[in-house]
Amino acid sequence: MEKMMKQKETNVKIVTLTVFIATFMTAIEATIVSTAMPTIAGQLKGGEIMSWVFSIYLLTNAMMTPVYGKLADRIGRKPIFLFGIVVFIIGSSLCGISGSMLQLIIFRAIQGIGAGAIMPVALTIIADIYPIDKRAKVLGLSSAFWGIASVVGPLCGGFIVDTIGWHWIFFVNVPIGIILVFLIMIFLVEPKNEHDKQPIDVAGSLSLMMFLLALLYGFQTLSEGTGFGLASVLSFGIAIGFCLLFVFIEKRAKDPVISLDLFKNKTFMIVNIIAALVSGFLMGIDVYIPMWMQGVLGLKAALGGMALAPLSFTWIIGSLLAGRLLEKTTTKRALTIGLVIIIIGGLMLANAPVSTPFWAFCLISGFTGIGLGITITGSTVKAQSSVSHDNVGVATSFNTLMRTLGQTIMVSIFGVILNNHLNNEIAANADLGLTRDMIDQLSNRETLGELAADVIEPLREILYKGLHSVYFVGVILLVVAILLNQFQKSERLIHKD
Repeated sequence: MEKMMKQKETNVKIVTLTVFIATFMTAIEATIVSTAMPTIAGQLKGGEIMSWVFSIYLLTNAMMTPVYGKLADRIGRKPIFLFGIVVFIIGSSLCGISGSMLQLIIFRAIQGIGAGAIMPVALTIIADIYPIDKRAKVLGLSSAFWGIASVVGPLCGGFIVDTIGWHWIFFVNVPIGIILVFLIMIFLVEPKNEHDKQPIDVAGSLSLMMFLLALLYGFQTLSEGTGFGLASVLSFGIAIGFCLLFVFIEKRAKDPVISLDLFKNKTFMIVNIIAALVSGFLMGIDVYIPMWMQGVLGLKAALGGMALAPLSFTWIIGSLLAGRLLEKTTTKRALTIGLVIIIIGGLMLANAPVSTPFWAFCLISGFTGIGLGITITGSTVKAQSSVSHDNVGVATSFNTLMRTLGQTIMVSIFGVILNNHLNNEIAANADLGLTRDMIDQLSNRETLGELAADVIEPLREILYKGLHSVYFVGVILLVVAILLNQFQKSERLIHKD
């Protein structure tokens, strides 16, 4: 009854649109900076640390996600969502007035702290205002906004830099964010929170944040090199220490930030691990298809990004299919269908010949997007429905966190695999005078002309084989995911009367 009253009082259409725009705003901020970075680095200097402009945003975003999820359950979705948008606006404003690369990195960290509340709480709001049979479709549209942002972000970044200047990449968020704040304040109505006034689990939250920060930093340093260095080993050691401390604290906390009982919920853990594995494979698509387009086929960078465009749009189709499948069959079967589609797409990439044309990658991308839409949407809905309503915020943020961890960990592992392959192959072909720098030149159309004609084909063959090894590992991830799914109970999520 309470839920129905809230739906009548809340303007569902306006709140849904607001959630979509907020999701798009934070998602595009992760990619829009990419095409602007050469200009920013030229003005602010500090090019040697500019990679942290990207990394720190993702690190602080992921670090705060589970804490916001818990607070959304305790305090309410609305205040946490508003807090996230306000912090994001402040961070965006500061980024726009940055006078040095170090300042920009610090302000991007603030921006990421705000963004960490927006995505998981947005999904939680959707769970509150939509019944399960409609939720999958809406979550799919929300995910599509995320996917579209990854494609149009670099294009928007280049346009803004060429017209009104790089500062507006950040300033543009301010008026949009202010409008979103007013829309949420007016049109989202929540009942008064009746939770027990237990003390907030500050120690558990801090230990969890430090664990995630150390873990993600370790994989960040791993991806920057060719293997385990001192920084990676120390980071992982610190992460293990804080993980053990977190478990110790949570066992004794009156109201833990993440209840350890969730880890005993087999269905909840299975669907979240599947989401992490699939998100890890997605990074193989997002990062390495553009590299294939540029390095192997010799196409422009813009076309590399366009090869991913079909995936963003077919993701919507997959999400709509997820809603239909969840109505007619079990979650286990729905996820199996989605995973099989993704595996077929992965096998196509892992076996594609070196001469595979651009249009074929568009077809593979579009086909795989259907499976991704089914799987990610289905796993999110299942994660939310497998816990009590009091834990929906925590469950949603945990699902978001697992997807982020999957992406961060696998993009690092893929990078190590590719780098090791390239280094070994270049060493084996030393008689041709090949170097590692030549691979970088090969992948950049502007520097391709600097290479001697007789080394281009050998370099392309080496890169091609390296990308194949990445996709073979990606297919293994998907096989693990589909095997895990078989341990899930075969039960209907939506019961029709």
